[in-house]
Amino acid sequence: MTGYSEDILDCLVIGGGPAGLTAALYLARFKRSFLVVDSGSPRANWIPTSHNIPFFAEGISGSTILKRQREHAERYGARIIEGLISDLQKQPGSFIATLETKINGKQQIRARRVLLATGAQDIEPAFPDLPDAVQRGLVRYCPICDGYEARDQKIAVIGHGAHGLGEAIFIARTYADDVTLLTLGKQMDLDQKQRERAIKYGIKVLESPVDTLEIQGDRITALRIDGAETGFDVLYSALGLRFRTELAFALGAQHDDTGALIVDDHNQTTVSGLYAAGAIVRGLDQIVVAMGHSAVAATHIHNQCELPTEEEPDGTEERKRGHSPLLA
Repeated sequence: MTGYSEDILDCLVIGGGPAGLTAALYLARFKRSFLVVDSGSPRANWIPTSHNIPFFAEGISGSTILKRQREHAERYGARIIEGLISDLQKQPGSFIATLETKINGKQQIRARRVLLATGAQDIEPAFPDLPDAVQRGLVRYCPICDGYEARDQKIAVIGHGAHGLGEAIFIARTYADDVTLLTLGKQMDLDQKQRERAIKYGIKVLESPVDTLEIQGDRITALRIDGAETGFDVLYSALGLRFRTELAFALGAQHDDTGALIVDDHNQTTVSGLYAAGAIVRGLDQIVVAMGHSAVAATHIHNQCELPTEEEPDGTEERKRGHSPLLA
């Protein structure tokens, strides 16, 4: 398997999280020329323990998932380097990417197709004295992932607006009866229907800021709000995500109102030859889903490699959206 020095890659994979490393495994086993560029900050690395990854009933940490995935892909010759893709341009038949590394500075890479697996960043709550909330497991982000472990406990959801209320209701109707929505000082403008839903599921809403925290060991034992002390067993943040989609936006890829990318059945964006997988894709934000995105995208990339792109001679409209006899 050749590296990024060759004239043109079949695929450039941007991102070294679960999605990017799954693509690496598939492309390596398809014997494609490709490179994975990892900026070194995958969101999955912050997961203390997940119990909803199939085959790992006793739980597995995000860092272990990434380590095992990388070792697995490298067994088949996958090349994964640490660096940053700072610019991505499209030209007929290929993409030109600017790679920045500490050792070699700036280089240009040509690839016929690109898979974005750049992920997202959680918007962290502005709590005092809580710089490492996620690593210590004091504040959680995904009730789908670990809400089962928090069942029947006293839970606070940090958020506001329809999204915050929606997550509080999801937890209340699925896992716990005692759920409070903390808006951290933001006013909740609820319409009548939203108020009725909050009442139906017993959601309590506290709009005052959190003044101080009390932490003992690995638990937040109390929050002080308006001078009164309130305790919770688990805190979930529902403040949303910042998608790392700048490269896709610069190429004109379409997205939804939240900024998540819109893709077709092959996980190809509205920019031909540009694929996306994982958290940046509109839909359910889960590791197993991200892996599925990459499996679909990598297989389609492999099947399309010998076909011309839409800008090249014989790049028909049918091939433009990937409806190839090879996929039958």
